[in-house]
Amino acid sequence: MISMAGAAGLAARTAATPGAGHSTVTPPVTVLSFYGQPWWMILLKVVAIFAFLMLMTLFAIWAERRLIGRMQQRPGPNRAGPFGLLQSLMDGIKLPLKEDIVPRGVDKLLFWLAPAIALVPAFISFAIIPFGPEVSIFGVQTPLQLTDLPVAVLLVLAMSSIGVYGIVLAGWASASPYSLLGGLRSSAQVVSYEIAMGLSFVAVFLYAGSLSTSAIVQAQAHGNEFHVGGLTLHYPSWYAVLLFPSFFIYLITMVGETNRLPFDLPEGEGELVGGFHTEYSSLKFALFYLAEYINMTTVAALATTLFLGGWRAVWPITIWSGANTGWWPLLWFLAKVLILLFCFVWLRGTLPRIRYDQLMSFGWKVLIPVSLTWILMIATIRVWRQHGGSTPVYIVGGALLGALLLLAWAGDVAAERRRQAEAGAAAPGFPVPPMDLPHYHGVGVPASPGGSAVDPEAVPRAGIKEVTGA
Repeated sequence: MISMAGAAGLAARTAATPGAGHSTVTPPVTVLSFYGQPWWMILLKVVAIFAFLMLMTLFAIWAERRLIGRMQQRPGPNRAGPFGLLQSLMDGIKLPLKEDIVPRGVDKLLFWLAPAIALVPAFISFAIIPFGPEVSIFGVQTPLQLTDLPVAVLLVLAMSSIGVYGIVLAGWASASPYSLLGGLRSSAQVVSYEIAMGLSFVAVFLYAGSLSTSAIVQAQAHGNEFHVGGLTLHYPSWYAVLLFPSFFIYLITMVGETNRLPFDLPEGEGELVGGFHTEYSSLKFALFYLAEYINMTTVAALATTLFLGGWRAVWPITIWSGANTGWWPLLWFLAKVLILLFCFVWLRGTLPRIRYDQLMSFGWKVLIPVSLTWILMIATIRVWRQHGGSTPVYIVGGALLGALLLLAWAGDVAAERRRQAEAGAAAPGFPVPPMDLPHYHGVGVPASPGGSAVDPEAVPRAGIKEVTGA
């Protein structure tokens, strides 16, 4: 049986297609397109998304190790299978078979639940990502998307907020100071960067007029027309071009949200051994590892959907009339996602880990104020255009706003330099320990386990026994 909403959706799609389905024009995907789908189609999409994310994780791990090996002039994995392609699969089989060690004193319930809490939201977030337009699968017209909602993008933000609970609970339940510090770092980092991420979406919502992912992709289909030499051309329609500051801010925050270099402070091995997953092993560690790479794929797919036109082809491929129909859009979507995943690897192989105070300062003092200023400007422009504003006014207003931001930034930099100069005058130079302390030469070090310390003034300099540490 089909519900009333499902019948309405089917009727709307039939009416949108001239000739009762005999036309080659594909109607745009809307929320109504997902009503009336048979149960087996929904199950098929769930299985397909699960398989895609698992395969993408295996490929991403292999590609990351190969690319970083190339950057560091070493081969990377090259033994298991051709070009080492089976290395990730072998690691995935090995991890569950290793000994599962549970330290004494842990909160076992939370210790076991934490990996699942980190992993499940990563899978759920991918449900609203559109892979392509409507296609025919076993004779049923269906969008290449599991589902859509009027507030679909908010689902991703909600799931990312829930996913951090897995990291926080892992640190709390491990009863280890290193794990606890990693969990606390992650919670503060996600709060800071998720605010900036949510603000980067606001400009997209203002331009698209919707929070539905399929509607946002449709809004990037064609830019406004203009004529040059008798040719009809279009302005850029991707929000990565129209709303570049929002796109740039999102690229930064998506790295912080996934705890990747240079923002991987929650698992900084130089300070916290392994961070929040220090005490985890075997399958539970593998689940954290899997959640990280699925989150990378999700944020890359969301960037593709909101800023890079989604599954729509790039110019000049769009000259071909069939570029955005059938199964071809799936190829364009995957190409964009893989390019963004390559950026993750590139950053890891290029940038060092920043300090935690730099991480927090950058999130609260730079990303959030810039996002708020940009949203204010975009909202003003949208209202002005609705009331017939002119383009020169936009240019002058944007120049003035840019000048104000530049002056504010220059003032902040000057104030910081004055503070550093004052601190340098009070305590010149970075505190470096002396290179020739007395105990380096054995002065004050007991000569035997039961002996007493040597008085530096009582022992002649020539009789000092040097301690080399060898």
